[in-house]
Amino acid sequence: MSVIEAVHEDHGATFREVGGRRVVDDYGRHERTHRAVRNVAGVIEMGYDVREVTGPGRVSAVDAMVSAAVPDEDGAGCYGFILESGRIVAEATVYNAAAGDRLLVFLPPGRGSVLDDALDSENAESTDVTADLAVFGVHGASATEKIASVLSTGGGAPEPAHAFMRGSMGDEGVTVIASDAPTGEEGYEVVCGVDDAPRVFDTLVNRGLNATPFGYRTWESLTLEAGTPLFDSELDGHERGVLADGDTNGQRLLGLTCEAVPEPGAAVQKAGEEMGFVTRTAVSPTLGKPIAFALADGEPDAVLIEEGPVPASHAELPFVEGGQRSERCPDTQ
Repeated sequence: MSVIEAVHEDHGATFREVGGRRVVDDYGRHERTHRAVRNVAGVIEMGYDVREVTGPGRVSAVDAMVSAAVPDEDGAGCYGFILESGRIVAEATVYNAAAGDRLLVFLPPGRGSVLDDALDSENAESTDVTADLAVFGVHGASATEKIASVLSTGGGAPEPAHAFMRGSMGDEGVTVIASDAPTGEEGYEVVCGVDDAPRVFDTLVNRGLNATPFGYRTWESLTLEAGTPLFDSELDGHERGVLADGDTNGQRLLGLTCEAVPEPGAAVQKAGEEMGFVTRTAVSPTLGKPIAFALADGEPDAVLIEEGPVPASHAELPFVEGGQRSERCPDTQ
């Protein structure tokens, strides 16, 4: 559940379940919020499962589980996947807080147990700290300016992607992490204790450069425009090959533009033959037309809606060129 649900309600939020966690869906006026975040800055509470891994073998143990090299220096991080039988069962962002002799691992909501179950080492131990921390994403063309306007460190914002630094916002201690630009714009995540979360959220929204609060509906449309796959819709249960040359069935993740908005799961076709399915779709607030992700073993020319097939075309990713390119945008052109 959100750690500041009452605060979100005061902003007019509606809620939904993601991986068993209650998160903000929307604050209303979605298209206006989307454009405000892309053009300036916005703040979202993320619903991660968070694990603290301690013990002398923590780096090697987690490195053996994640499809990315876990750094052994303080202040650095990485993004990768946890695989079972060659299929993605969780995405994981790992941060080395060597100053505290620990790793922090951010996983999709409801997937923390994947790391717990796979951590097989006498020299490393996983502890669930989800209830102890709040994580706020700050994204948009002016996200760096937003962070600089409220963060007291004397050292500017962290870089490159997944690097982090410690500081304060007012009287509240925070850790600020550089994102890998999942919205196609500058981005950071701000981590704090749950007791400080209401004040940190207020600081991020109202102090220094103002920022717009947004929920998962806007997160999904921003990341779709940026060509960023999300765990629930594009990654869960699939092989890593869908993000590059194709999986064992030849399917890969593609961008589509469509003449109408299909439902997730809708079939995509070429010359009347089914060749895959839609994973996520939206009417792009930036482009003003339907866009979609699809898993397909070729380039479709149609997508099925309730009334029948409508034309669809392969689109290069990202759909929208923002201030930065998402480091998760697949190279499947």
